[in-house]
Amino acid sequence: MSRALLHRRFTSLAHSLPHLPLGKAPTPVRELTGLTAAVPVWCKDESVYGSGGWGGNKVRKLEWILPDMRRKGAGTLLTVGGLGTNWGLAAALYGQDQGFSTAIALIDQPIDDHVRAQLVRLRRSGATLHYTRTKRRTIAAAPWLFLRHISGGTLPYFLPAGGSSPVGTLGYVEAALELAEQVASGELPEPSHVVTAVGSGGTAAGLALGLRLAGLQSRVVGVVVNDTLRLNAATVAALAGRTERLLLERGADFPPIGLSADQVTIVREWLGPGYGHATREAEQARSVAATNASLEVEPVYTAKALAALLAMASGGLLDSGPVLFLNTYGPR
Repeated sequence: MSRALLHRRFTSLAHSLPHLPLGKAPTPVRELTGLTAAVPVWCKDESVYGSGGWGGNKVRKLEWILPDMRRKGAGTLLTVGGLGTNWGLAAALYGQDQGFSTAIALIDQPIDDHVRAQLVRLRRSGATLHYTRTKRRTIAAAPWLFLRHISGGTLPYFLPAGGSSPVGTLGYVEAALELAEQVASGELPEPSHVVTAVGSGGTAAGLALGLRLAGLQSRVVGVVVNDTLRLNAATVAALAGRTERLLLERGADFPPIGLSADQVTIVREWLGPGYGHATREAEQARSVAATNASLEVEPVYTAKALAALLAMASGGLLDSGPVLFLNTYGPR
């Protein structure tokens, strides 16, 4: 029997939307004391998710994407990301384990120690790397990239940055159902808000849809960390809507949810100069997290999300909590 909670809830999906376990669930939850006195803060630590060479939220998406690739007969996954892409690295490592090739179009971002280390990992991953540098040049190169990576007469399976397709978004519908079980078992209180970084939208969209499916009222707060994509409440809600339609089309049976833009909160104030650029607030959040909560966050995604959480909590924007921080970064 499939262990996926979506399959247990909607048995018809076991055949129409296959799932490949790539990590150990559930991921742990714990209270983070010492961060702020404004609200109780909890963490769901996705950094430990993944049984291969990389962890974090990208692995949740690949659990649904890789079986869909196999179902469609594709041999190569083609995707895009920044020079320090966590998504591209996870896709390359887990795809290779399943016999797939990966090709990544890489867009420039500020170079720091984090990006340098990630580029070393990417070059060792076995992926074919194309340094297209800008979004415009990547779009212009798309026809060539598709032809270049035909495998066995089949075009590559294309995924947007972050794996944030409706199929990939199922990973965080699943994680939201998992969180609901942890709340029901008393491992943590129901959060008033769930705070996560938004780099491509799939994690926030899946959480928002999954929380409603599970009957929780927690509000998703997405902290935008990427200025190369259009990321706002409307686009996140639209992706949740496409994912809902996918579930219904493949046989799930539930009353329509119809998530609207006013049911999620998307904030941009902690982006700084742009994707990958360090900010003073994020560096302060990194220091506080490491010193007071033994929590590792990184400058591109999770430190900015945590900085937003702390500022919003201090400003009374997260009610009385408790607030859940989703730690999505998973180095190995």
